[in-house]
Amino acid sequence: MAYGVEGSGSGLANMRSLTLQVFTGRWFMVFATVLILSASGATYIFGIYSSDIKTSLGYDQTTLNLLSFFKDLGSNVGVLSGLINEVTPPWVVLSVGAILNFFGYFMIWLAVTKKIPTPKVWHMCVYICIGANSQSFANTGALVTCVKNFPESRGAVLGLLKGYVGLSGAMLTQIYHAIYGNESKSLILLIGWLPAVVSFVFLRIIRVMKVVRIAHEMKVFYRFLYISLGLAGFLMLIIILQKKLEFKQSEYGLSTAIVLFLLCLPLGIVIKEEVDSWKAKKQALESISQVKLVTEEPNCESAQPQILPQTPSSATANKASTSKNQETVSCWKTVFRAPDRGEDYTILQTLFSIDMLILFFATICGVGGTLTAIDNLGQIGTSLGYPKTSISTFVSLVSIWNYLGRVVSGFLSEHFLSKYKFPRPLMLTITLIISCLGHLLIAFDVRGGLYIASIVIGFCFGAQWPLLYAIISELFGLKYYSTLYNFGSVASPIGAYVLNVRVAGHLYDKEAEKQMKALGRSRKIGEDLECIGAECFKLAFIIITAVTILGALVSIILVLRTRNFYKNDIYKKFREEAKVAEKEMAMAENFGGLLQNKNSPKG
Repeated sequence: MAYGVEGSGSGLANMRSLTLQVFTGRWFMVFATVLILSASGATYIFGIYSSDIKTSLGYDQTTLNLLSFFKDLGSNVGVLSGLINEVTPPWVVLSVGAILNFFGYFMIWLAVTKKIPTPKVWHMCVYICIGANSQSFANTGALVTCVKNFPESRGAVLGLLKGYVGLSGAMLTQIYHAIYGNESKSLILLIGWLPAVVSFVFLRIIRVMKVVRIAHEMKVFYRFLYISLGLAGFLMLIIILQKKLEFKQSEYGLSTAIVLFLLCLPLGIVIKEEVDSWKAKKQALESISQVKLVTEEPNCESAQPQILPQTPSSATANKASTSKNQETVSCWKTVFRAPDRGEDYTILQTLFSIDMLILFFATICGVGGTLTAIDNLGQIGTSLGYPKTSISTFVSLVSIWNYLGRVVSGFLSEHFLSKYKFPRPLMLTITLIISCLGHLLIAFDVRGGLYIASIVIGFCFGAQWPLLYAIISELFGLKYYSTLYNFGSVASPIGAYVLNVRVAGHLYDKEAEKQMKALGRSRKIGEDLECIGAECFKLAFIIITAVTILGALVSIILVLRTRNFYKNDIYKKFREEAKVAEKEMAMAENFGGLLQNKNSPKG
């Protein structure tokens, strides 16, 4: 009877240990990050709810593009979230992001539904900037932490997680139809409360862990990828069906249930990996216990120096000398004395680095152009005379092409880099050149060309992000990656403001006013401008194409500057650090097992 009780207690302890392993493991943190980022892509569906803002508040295209600029400014200027993440744990960053998200979008919803007096334009700019800025907090708190936990698979990590962000727009649309039906203004309310709830649920799961690499790490990420491809395929199929057929709210509920099932399916991979890890640790501890039975009791005091190779006095001396060096050498004095590429740069060293300036300029040109096309896709389709159902379809499918660009560039660049030493900056150059095809199809109104352009531009827009973030982490290190990651994002709103607001928006309104005058009409106060014909966006996209080509030429300079760096084994130091961490953990567990056996009652 006593044995039964002991077995029962042992089984309960094992179950408790296994559950703890699952919920505190690195792979469950990846799953939690997937869910947080899957709910954080409200900025990518601006094209769906922008028409409600425009009609409800009587904005013209320039004013709407100004709102779009502040949306991009908020979502990409995350330097504050990066600095906060340098000095606080990730859960603080996620908490702040959740609060900002709810406040910003809830205020927009109140304005659009006329529950508050019509705000001034600058009020709306502030609201959408605050709401969109929550995305940078989610990325910094969750995604950056994940990259630090998987440094040798960073391309795959960035591609996979940014891919889920790209899919989030399509997923949020399905959820909104299932909950609110066809009341489009309610989409703004949904993107206010849902991301905040998801972030709060997984606050304490997201954290930086000690890296212990497993041999099949990339295979696990490929399993995540296959499931995400299945999710993307289902979303594409259901979007096309919903545009051809009229779905009821109950049918949207069914499609949403399948989406949520596919979204949570990676949990099976997580459980399998954590169970295997738990079994391996358990077997290691049992083997130590068996060795104890046939050997003399270990001398714990003699074992301690092996586990602690550094004496307290020497450790204190090293810390003191390091602290002294940090105090005497100002960061301003080392701005232009940057370390070798791949080492940890300071924030100032990165900002004044020629490599960073080149990368920043190329991103302004590339992302600015593709983002302008995506934000104006609905208006482009209308001006070129495409049917409303077709416009709605390819606007919705942009999120799918965005996703494919992210995962393909992330996983493909990681594969080419590890196998052929193919530099990531060169892949960025190729992406910029391909995006020019989409811009030219819009500029010259090729028959049916907008369908192809939406695919090319959506794919290239998505592909640029994992490449940008991976290049920053490889060239400038991971020590200050939270801030450097967000600094790279600043290029997007700068490019969007110049090309979207000052170029596309201005030229569109100019052509619309010209057409209105030709009809003998004058614009009334609060009346929105509508332009019809190929001339509305022609000159704008010719300019965008020229700017993108300039960005590609500049990026070639970075390719040439970093070619020797990418010929080397850039992940070598991370493998060495992982081996040291693995040995430390194994020795700690062994020592813990020996102490447990020593203190256990004999008999």
